Amino acid sequence: MRNSTSVEESIDALAHRYLDRFRGGRLQAGLTEFVVFGLKQAWACVFGAALLAVIIGARLWYPSDAGLARNDFLTLAAVVIQVLMIASKLETLRELRVIVLFHVVGTVMELFKTDVGSWAYEAEGVLRIGAVPLFSGFMYAAVGSYMVRVFRLFDLRFDRYPRRWITALVAGAIYVNFFSHHYIVDLRWMLLAAVVLVYGRCVMHFRVFRRRFRMPILVSFLLVALFIWFAENIGTWSRAWLYPNQLEGWQAVSIDKLLAWFLLMIISVVLVAWVYKPEPLDASDAAEVPRLRRVAP
Repeated sequence: MRNSTSVEESIDALAHRYLDRFRGGRLQAGLTEFVVFGLKQAWACVFGAALLAVIIGARLWYPSDAGLARNDFLTLAAVVIQVLMIASKLETLRELRVIVLFHVVGTVMELFKTDVGSWAYEAEGVLRIGAVPLFSGFMYAAVGSYMVRVFRLFDLRFDRYPRRWITALVAGAIYVNFFSHHYIVDLRWMLLAAVVLVYGRCVMHFRVFRRRFRMPILVSFLLVALFIWFAENIGTWSRAWLYPNQLEGWQAVSIDKLLAWFLLMIISVVLVAWVYKPEPLDASDAAEVPRLRRVAP
C-alpha cells in the first residue's frame, strides 16, 4: 500500500495470516475482503468517529454547571484530535491543506445558514464566530479527512473521470445555490441532473486487499451521503446543533437533507481532486486484477 501507516499495514498483515493459515478458498477470500473493507472504512472515519464520540459523550456526561461551556469544550477537543492526527502521522501535511479548506468552506456556510435560521447552536461559549461555535468547522473537516484518507487507503482509480474544470464549475454552482436559494429559485434538482450528466459514465476502481473492485461513482456519492445523514441524526440528537423543527423536541432529520449531503459530496470530491488528481486504471493495474483473482479466487 502506498504511504500506508502501521495500522493499515497491520490490517493487511492480519488478513494475510488468516488466509495463509486456513488456505482459504472462495468463501474465505470473499469474507476476508469484506472484513478488510469494513476495517479500512472504519479507519478512514477515525477523525469523524472520534469527534462524534466526543459530541455524544458531552451530551450524556458533560456537567451543565461546568466552568467551560460545552461548545468550547467540543472546540478544544476537536483541536486536540486534529493535532494528534498530524503528530501521529495519520494525516500528512498535504492532506491537512485539504482539511483546512473544508474547514473554511464549511464555516462560511455555517455563518450564513445560522443567520438565515436554517439551523441553530446553543448560545454559549466564547470560541465562536457570531452564532457559530468553532467546532462546527471541524465537522466539515471530518468529511475532508475521510475523503483524503479513503482516496489513499483504497488506491482509487477512475474510468472516464470528467474534466476537473467541468466538475469545478458544477461544484461552484452547488455551493452558490446553498446561499442563493434563500433569495431566488432553488436549483438543486437542476444541479442534481447536472451531476448525473457529468459523472454518470464515471466508474471508480478500488483495491480492498488482494482484489480490485469497481463501482459507479454516483453510487459511492450516495452511500457516503447516506452515512453522513445518519451521523447528522446522531449530532442533532446530541444537541450539537438543531433544525427549527427539532427545537421543541428531537425528531429524525428530514430525508430531504440527503439530497443536500449528496450535492455537498460533489464539492468535497472536487476539493480532494485538486490535491489528488484522479488517475485512470493503468495497464499494470488492469493486468494485476486477473492475477490477484487467481491468488484469491
